[in-house]
Amino acid sequence: MRKPAILVVDDTPLNLKVLEGILSESYRVRLAASGAEALETAAESPPELVLLDVSMPGIDGFEVCRRLKAAPRTRAVPVIFVTALGEVEDERRGFEAGGLDYIVKPVRAPLVLARVRTHLALADQNRELERKVEERTAELNATRLEIIRRLGRAAEYKDNETGLHVLRMSFYSRAIALAAGCCAELADTLLQAAPMHDIGKIGVPDRILLKPGKLDDEEWKLMRRHPQIGAGIIGRHASPLLEMARLVALTHHEKWDGSGYPRALRGEDIPLVGRIVAIADVFDALTTERPYKKAWPVEEALALVRRERGAHFDPALVDAFLGVLPEILEIRRRYAEEPPQEAVRSATAGRL
Repeated sequence: MRKPAILVVDDTPLNLKVLEGILSESYRVRLAASGAEALETAAESPPELVLLDVSMPGIDGFEVCRRLKAAPRTRAVPVIFVTALGEVEDERRGFEAGGLDYIVKPVRAPLVLARVRTHLALADQNRELERKVEERTAELNATRLEIIRRLGRAAEYKDNETGLHVLRMSFYSRAIALAAGCCAELADTLLQAAPMHDIGKIGVPDRILLKPGKLDDEEWKLMRRHPQIGAGIIGRHASPLLEMARLVALTHHEKWDGSGYPRALRGEDIPLVGRIVAIADVFDALTTERPYKKAWPVEEALALVRRERGAHFDPALVDAFLGVLPEILEIRRRYAEEPPQEAVRSATAGRL
């Protein structure tokens, strides 16, 4: 069985020898005769616990403890001060520095072993708790993402039955975001939020969604409510993912020139994620065969995107989209759908 590693730090050789004798039967003991040596040793190979003298020349024990707690690799390592100091002020400084306990010199073997066992056991329990929390959090995140994907698919099936649309346009959105200089975290969150862009269509009556032919003005008013319905379905949340999904649902039909809906936002008043999804959504809708229209050739869809640069779409994001066009086309190829076998309804391309 592997023995836990204990780092003992003291500038007095006799104290090091005493503590090594107490601990060596049950633990792997490493010794450091100064604060600087202790920090170097801990950085190279973090121990399971540190027994740390306070009064040392150069870097004293309080400063060593602070630096250990500031470093990511040693932040969680328990520190027990071993010192002849016994004043309340010294104890306060030690706890403020991040120490967990004190052992007063001259040390007694039973007390040292008991304190070490206790704090190693507590550290093990904390690590196990953190592992379980991380595992549970991962499960909850996976469940939440699956629900988001399923709701996105539900909206697509209600409208046009293009099940892979949400997958393609989500990957397009991520590629555009990265090309525009967004960080990987934001781009990955957008990948997961984008499938909810049309969730509001659940609230649009079927007589409008499934109407053969052109919508009249009153029907268009109802159709154009779906971004607000979608934002309402998602609601406001502290979760960055759900908040981004709400913004995407609400703003993906806004246009750079202010002619979009539902709020006629203009330019950078439109949230960045809404501007990104607008391009991804339209490009995929144009290039996909649906029951009510043929797929546009890629060249024609690209020509429209270029024409709408500065009108429908953010000019900088159009440039980003075109800059990663090979990746966009690879996503389109990878997640291509089989052509629909029969038309479920007829409609106009103006509903994109």
